[in-house]
Amino acid sequence: MKTPLPDYLANVIEACDIDNSGHLADYIPELANANPNRLALAMSTVDGEIYSVGDDDVEFTIQSISKPFVYAYVLQQLGIDAVLAKVGVEPSGEAFNEISLGKDGRPKNPMINSGAITVHSLIQVKHGLHSAEILRRFMSELAGRELSFDESVYDSEVKTAYRNLSIGYMLRTVGILETDPVDIVNGYIRQCAIMVTVKDLVRMGSVLANGGVDPKTGKRLLNRSVVRQVLSVMMSCGMYDAAGDWLST
Repeated sequence: MKTPLPDYLANVIEACDIDNSGHLADYIPELANANPNRLALAMSTVDGEIYSVGDDDVEFTIQSISKPFVYAYVLQQLGIDAVLAKVGVEPSGEAFNEISLGKDGRPKNPMINSGAITVHSLIQVKHGLHSAEILRRFMSELAGRELSFDESVYDSEVKTAYRNLSIGYMLRTVGILETDPVDIVNGYIRQCAIMVTVKDLVRMGSVLANGGVDPKTGKRLLNRSVVRQVLSVMMSCGMYDAAGDWLST
């Protein structure tokens, strides 16, 4: 029997395609060169069947969408208590790149930049691999294919990362970061430069939606307790200072 999902997605993307509001991100110079006419949509069923329409094979840098997956990786490796000692789980009510900490001296949550940089610093480097390469391999497993870095976006952001470097130095000053903040911030920027398609993202997200098990392969990639922690923080903090509006409307 033919599924109605492709037609449904086609109708949704057609309805959205007429909206030309907004503007290209320019806080990273290279992002301002993106094609604003590209649009894609993908979804996964509970059994891992993926449907997509539009520019669904066009790659783009994952940027802040990487935050919940890196949080999941570090939780899986270190345990929830060890990560909570460094990063809180409370909504910040502030901009995602605010240079501030909670009253207890920790970043308020792992979805804002101060928390995400801290989470990146907790990656245990092994076998001579850089932290961003460890994450690329982890996200590749989630996506079911080999992902790569966009070197031009990485180079562009590194040259203008003054605010994230300020956050890094603040975190080092109060002892949240324990090593060179420049190396950590550069690793975080490289994490954000991993390239994905909408089909990659929907498969990665399906692992979280399925309690840590890849619905395509049946392989468990994350513990259920880790997924519960990640989804809870995404719900309360994932939309930054608009999280309350998102939850209630």
